[in-house]
Amino acid sequence: VQLVESGGGLAQAGGSLRLSCKTSGFTFDDYAIGWFRQDPGKEREFVAAINWSGGMTYYADSVKGRFTISRANAKDTVFLQTNSLKPEDTAVYYCAAKRGRGIVVGFRSDEYDYWGQGTQVTVSS
Repeated sequence: VQLVESGGGLAQAGGSLRLSCKTSGFTFDDYAIGWFRQDPGKEREFVAAINWSGGMTYYADSVKGRFTISRANAKDTVFLQTNSLKPEDTAVYYCAAKRGRGIVVGFRSDEYDYWGQGTQVTVSS
């Protein structure tokens, strides 16, 4: 099983980045996918999640209206479009997979089965 994040980097406040999470080794459309982020010294926090079909999406209040999660099941890939970035969005961003269909998603990191290695997002003021 692999989840590989990409698309991170340095952005100015107000800018945008598009993060990707390419997966392999499991049946992608049997899983909800979540994005979490973690700054050094802080707990990993929920950012967004999408259910197996893409029909249900969920966001943390801190990113609602700025970030958009989507998935391409034919490509086993999930995207996180980040707009209007703020310095407080600086963190390592991780994608994770949680087995389950329907509207099942997870909001806690311990609900997820598989994790990627993360991609750094740094937003300068």
